[in-house]
Amino acid sequence: MSTSMNRRGFLQGAAGAGALLSTVAAPAEAKQKRYQEKESLWPLCLNVSTIRPASFADKIGAAAAAGYDAIEPWISDLEQHEAEGKSLKDAAKEIADKGMWVPNIIGLWDCMPATEEEFQASLPATRERMRRMSEIGSVHAAAIPQPDRTDFDLKWGADKYRELMRIGREDYNIKVAFEFIGFFKGVHRTGQAAAVAIDSDDPEACLIMDTFHLFRGGSGFNGIKMMAPNLIGNFHWNDVPGDVPREEQGDAHRIYPGDGVLPLVQALKDLKEIGYFGTLSLEMFNRAHWEQDPYEVAKTGKEKMLEGIRKALA
Repeated sequence: MSTSMNRRGFLQGAAGAGALLSTVAAPAEAKQKRYQEKESLWPLCLNVSTIRPASFADKIGAAAAAGYDAIEPWISDLEQHEAEGKSLKDAAKEIADKGMWVPNIIGLWDCMPATEEEFQASLPATRERMRRMSEIGSVHAAAIPQPDRTDFDLKWGADKYRELMRIGREDYNIKVAFEFIGFFKGVHRTGQAAAVAIDSDDPEACLIMDTFHLFRGGSGFNGIKMMAPNLIGNFHWNDVPGDVPREEQGDAHRIYPGDGVLPLVQALKDLKEIGYFGTLSLEMFNRAHWEQDPYEVAKTGKEKMLEGIRKALA
């Protein structure tokens, strides 16, 4: 599995705060595992927010029928599944039987409060989420830097992230990844998130990155080629329209990859260059898509992703 690639060092030599350079040149393309009938160097994943109103069963079915390699549920899907008296381990078997895996679950909400007392109080809910994520066989659990606050202390965040990684690894056999959110008041830029990951001093520290959040938070895309591939646990893929100011865009503005203004083809070239061959996960919250057939939305999204990949690999 491409998500279990060999670990590389975080830094080749920092060129500035948050700069992360791959220590190894990207392997030759011919040696990489291929996906999507050998058209893609990256396994393609469906984040179920893209077809949110559908039932969990229909989300799994749509992802499989559309030919995705993986599926990325939300914790609410797992909670509802258990509330209906169903087994997450059975769901994990169904996903595997359909030829997919689960690279990540969104997410560990409110897992980084501002005080030690609040952090300890949050752990029972965090552990219960990790338990569900582990039972469905997820590789990663996305830790969201919440509660959001303007004075989010990055050192404190690194300390709490380290503890969350330890709990996930030792008690649930799951890797905790750090996800930054472009419209947050606190951690919303790549450099901030990278600081949290690096300063955690954990060899498995990694980020959930997102093309929308790179745009919305103002980080831009040039930092991708300075990343070490092992620092990226999963990459959410989407586009944005060019007729809405950046500061006014929200999740609902996300559109199909290639239909907007983001430099996605160049981003794919940069990911190939640094040697990141983990999942690309289609994540949109487009209300118009939610009203459409889940399979058709999933299928169209995958085709749009492949169009960009073909251009990047040409």
